[in-house]
Amino acid sequence: MAIVISFINLKGGVGKTTTTVAVAEMLAGVFLKRVLVIDLDPQTNATLMLIGEEKWEELNSTNHTLVQLFTDAIEPEQQKFNLQRTLQRQVSNVKDVDNLDLLPSSLDLINVQDRLATIPSGQFYATSPIEILRRGIRSVINKYDYILIDCPPNLGIMTLNGLRISQNYIIPTIPDMLSTYGIPQITKRVREFSETIAESIEPLGIVISKYQIGMSLHDRVINDLRRYSRDAPVFETTIPQMQQIAEAVEFIHSQQFSTLKQKWGYAGQFYTYLSLTQEIMKRVAG
Repeated sequence: MAIVISFINLKGGVGKTTTTVAVAEMLAGVFLKRVLVIDLDPQTNATLMLIGEEKWEELNSTNHTLVQLFTDAIEPEQQKFNLQRTLQRQVSNVKDVDNLDLLPSSLDLINVQDRLATIPSGQFYATSPIEILRRGIRSVINKYDYILIDCPPNLGIMTLNGLRISQNYIIPTIPDMLSTYGIPQITKRVREFSETIAESIEPLGIVISKYQIGMSLHDRVINDLRRYSRDAPVFETTIPQMQQIAEAVEFIHSQQFSTLKQKWGYAGQFYTYLSLTQEIMKRVAG
């Protein structure tokens, strides 16, 4: 059975997508796990990081993104979603990572997500707006060891679709007041959703990202999170703000890296994401 983890924060720009993709590549490249990244964020950042803008434009123009799955739910008489053609295989630009796949997002999800609450209830009232993703990918979900979901920065229907198939979730955050303010709301809302659907969705923890060494504000917020966060424990691994991490997320069509260490950085960045991935695997197992 696949281990499914959603990555959530109510604020954008906190390193959510970078963390999702880096952990996915570590799971696939170092631990040889079969990994699927599902990009539910209309900003499409995970998609662009993994396949680039040119390939994304091709898929988007031929209706081979997740927006078609959700559009089909709104317009059930015109079923066009093709899972096999939408699923992008071996998407990493690291030479030895050949077991990482992607279900790409689309900017058009912005227009679709507000209409999802109005979908027809279907025969026997069996259709629900939070079940669309689960129903759409059920034929492949257990072909993977890990599925990582990059959720939009809200707790709307799109995020609930991701949580519906997740056993766990992770909250990446910059250690400042604006980025951490919504964490109690996330844990409370996910707990209520979990109780409503009678399925366990547990917080694996909070990941500190874009940490600036020596900044007293960051140190103070991290200490407060470690001391007071009850619902979502803080991971020991902290992701620093470093230039090569920012450069690693820029997809260049012709650029191929020989190793994950070359892509993510020799000055400790690779080992930081490796350490975080090991923590995640340990928490999932324990």
